[in-house]
Amino acid sequence: MVASSCISNHSDEAVLKGSNLHYNIENERPNHEETSNNRMILIRGGAFAMGGDGAAVEQDELPKHTIIISDFWIDEHEVTNEQFSLFISQTGYITTAERKPDWEQLKKQLPPGTPKPPDSLLVPSSLVFTPPNHPVQLDNYSSWWSWVPGANWRRPGGMGTDLKGKGKLPVVHVSWEDASAYCRWSGKQLPTEAQWEYASRGGLHNAIYPWGDEQIFIGLPKANTWDGDFPYHNTNRDGYKGLAPVKSFAPNGYQLFDMAGNVWEWCQDWYRHDQYQLIENDSVDPIGPEMSYDPQEPYSQKKVTRGGSFMCNESYCTGYRVSRRMKTTFDSSMSNLGFRCVRNKK
Repeated sequence: MVASSCISNHSDEAVLKGSNLHYNIENERPNHEETSNNRMILIRGGAFAMGGDGAAVEQDELPKHTIIISDFWIDEHEVTNEQFSLFISQTGYITTAERKPDWEQLKKQLPPGTPKPPDSLLVPSSLVFTPPNHPVQLDNYSSWWSWVPGANWRRPGGMGTDLKGKGKLPVVHVSWEDASAYCRWSGKQLPTEAQWEYASRGGLHNAIYPWGDEQIFIGLPKANTWDGDFPYHNTNRDGYKGLAPVKSFAPNGYQLFDMAGNVWEWCQDWYRHDQYQLIENDSVDPIGPEMSYDPQEPYSQKKVTRGGSFMCNESYCTGYRVSRRMKTTFDSSMSNLGFRCVRNKK
């Protein structure tokens, strides 16, 4: 889903340098104070079987293949509003959702001949979850997503909302380029898809979820997900109807929090639907394809997102499975999408 301006060049550097004129990515200096204050977990590398397990497996999660990962550090939880605010205050960075969309760039991600939307829609905006109060067809995303002018990381629900009392919530309404800029400022980077899945598994072999194989609705609440009938009725079984403060649920075997649910998390990799068919077994620290391709939306340039969100439910989206792959245009921002960072061990 395209949320703002896009860059036609497939290079990550081109995306970062060309899409935000308000922040010079080349002149950034890693904030080592921020890095030291944000606890990271050292993940010891090894080989693992990457890909889908269980009945809910999707075609783009297959075939399973062996990946070798080197040691790396990863944030123990998602980047919070407090942490992102420090980045903004020190850099003056302006996020994608706070900028007016550029139609000339935006249309490059749409089928030829797509009509220009009204100027009233080409304003700084973001996608906000607006649940209906009645059942809807689950193939119609517009039933629960709204393009809300003024919505951004500072005002997650749009005009009239703010971050008061929300410092420990994961930051949302950040695009891939926003997340990448934060990571680079803090001396880190976004995790590769392989790093993310390896960390999510928490040392378990061929488990479906970060906690094992027990289904999410059995036993004690395991993550912040949708309880009840999506998208109109949430029983609040896990204690949250929206975002939860980081570290609200038990960590996985690597002591990482929220590797399932709460917010989807950006990865470095471009998304290809057939990537697992192309990659060789025993690949070492793969970084993904050189460019994106999704046959459902062939003009859109998408990055991988992982982990599911508070909106995921067994009837609609089992994003909390460790192998579940989601794809999102790199300039999109929405109210259930955030990130965490990694640092390669030297």
